[in-house]
Amino acid sequence: MNHPRHQLDEALLTPVRLSLMAALDEAAEADFATLRELLDVADSPLSKAISHLQAIGYVRVEKRTLGGRARTWVAATGDGRRALAAHVAALQAITGGASG
Repeated sequence: MNHPRHQLDEALLTPVRLSLMAALDEAAEADFATLRELLDVADSPLSKAISHLQAIGYVRVEKRTLGGRARTWVAATGDGRRALAAHVAALQAITGGASG
């Protein structure tokens, strides 16, 4: 029998990427500034996390103008939502569902 750690998604092992996917699971989409504030992270790590998740198809990114300013909007894809759910299920299996 395989240990549940083998079901963890390597793309979601970093705290910023996991936090980003969890935030997007709750929202249809969010703009970069909102995500930066919500996740309490600097621009560079957030940008890198978004780029990585976009490259593997877990998020989609759109540039739109709002109030005359260009903004970056991010949304989770179906693949990204499924990956997050599987990752969380693996974490729960590892911890036996412990809730702190």
